[in-house]
Amino acid sequence: MQLFPVTLSNDPDEDPALSILVETRPKTQRPPLYKVLLLNDDYTPMEFVVHVLERFFGMTHAEAFEVMLTVHKKGVAVVGVFSHEIAETKVGQVMDFARRHQHPLQCTMEKEE
Repeated sequence: MQLFPVTLSNDPDEDPALSILVETRPKTQRPPLYKVLLLNDDYTPMEFVVHVLERFFGMTHAEAFEVMLTVHKKGVAVVGVFSHEIAETKVGQVMDFARRHQHPLQCTMEKEE
């Protein structure tokens, strides 16, 4: 935070001691957001993908089913947009869960433009 003197009048004869200090705050930028992407493969069961979407992304069964179909048909879908730390955590959780259940499901993240 910085303080800057501000004169209350444009009169050059006015006493500069009558200036007041105005507080200014630097503008903060929002942190960048990251898209979490789920990638299609030929081996992971659709039911497992739906379960992952419900469990880790808080989707209803209907929402998860729609996103799963998008992944299946288009090869990839954005399943959420988060701060870097949360996106990184979600990717790790999905990848660990898939690996523990012996599925090759892939989850990645990329910076939102």
